[in-house]
Amino acid sequence: MTTRELASALGVSLRTVTRDLNWLRDAGLSVTAHRGRLGGVIMLPGSGLDLTRLTPDERDHLSLTGLDEKQRAELDASVASRRALSKVAATQGHRVHELLPLTDVVHVDSRPWRQARAFDTTPASLIGAVRRGHRLRIQYDSPRESSPRDLVVDPYGLFAKAGTWYLVADCARVPRMYRLERITTWQEVDRPRRIRESQTLATVAAALVDRWEHNHAIEVSATIDRTQIERAQRIFGLRLVLDDKEESATGRKVTIRFLHLEDVRALLPFGSAITVHGPTEARAHLRDLATDLARHYASSPTS
Repeated sequence: MTTRELASALGVSLRTVTRDLNWLRDAGLSVTAHRGRLGGVIMLPGSGLDLTRLTPDERDHLSLTGLDEKQRAELDASVASRRALSKVAATQGHRVHELLPLTDVVHVDSRPWRQARAFDTTPASLIGAVRRGHRLRIQYDSPRESSPRDLVVDPYGLFAKAGTWYLVADCARVPRMYRLERITTWQEVDRPRRIRESQTLATVAAALVDRWEHNHAIEVSATIDRTQIERAQRIFGLRLVLDDKEESATGRKVTIRFLHLEDVRALLPFGSAITVHGPTEARAHLRDLATDLARHYASSPTS
C-alpha cells in the first residue's frame, strides 16, 4: 500500500503514517518503502509485532501510540503506552547501526497556541465513565447560549481533533460533539448508554467532522484584502472558497460558508479588511454586532 492509502484507511495524516513506519523500522521490523508509480510500503510475512508479552491493558494502550505524548498524558495512558512500546522493541533485537529513538529526538505538540482550559473536565477524568458505557449528565457552556445547559447524553467516546478533545455523544438520539473545555460539570448516570445500532465512535466522529467542514446553512459573499487571505484560509479552512475569476489589485472575491448566521461574528476581527456583500441578513447581523460593540466603548470606562 502507498502511504496515502494507509493514511486514508486509518484516518490519519501522512506525517503520522511516516512517523509510525519509522518507529516500526527502528523497532527492527522488516518494513520497506519504495518510491515511484509501482512503489509502496511492504512488510515481509512473519515480521509482525509479537504481542504475547503484553498484558491486555498494554495491548489496549498500544493502539494509542499514534497520539503524541501530551495527549497520552491527558488520558493517563503515558506510562502504560511507553511500557508496551519498550516490550515490543525489546523483542525485535537491536540493529547493527542503532539510531536514537524518534521519541528522543522528535517531540509533537498538536495543541493550539495560547489555549487554556476553562474548566477541570479532562480526558483522564472522563475516560472511566465512558468505558463503563453509562449515560452522562453534563452542564455545557455553549458559546451560542447565554448560560450553561443541563444535558443527558449517551457517549460514544472521546475524540481528539487538532489538539482539542471532544466528547462525542447522542443527545435525544442526535449526534453531537462537546468540547471538554466547555463542560463545566458532569456526573455519571447509573443507566447504560443508548447509542444507535451500527454506529461507532469513529463513524459518528467522521460524519460530524464532514458535516462541519462541508455542510452549511448560509453562504457569505465577500471581498478580502489581499494581505489577509492567508490568515482567513488558516481560520476558515475548507469553508472559504476563493473565486479565481474575480480578483483586483486590493482584494479577492471569496465565499465563506457558515453553519449558523450567528457564526458570521467570526468576521469581526478582520475589521474593514473584509467587506461582506451578501446575503442581506449577514450584513445586517454584522452591522448590529459592530453597533453594539461601538456603543459598548462609547462611554468612558468606570473606575
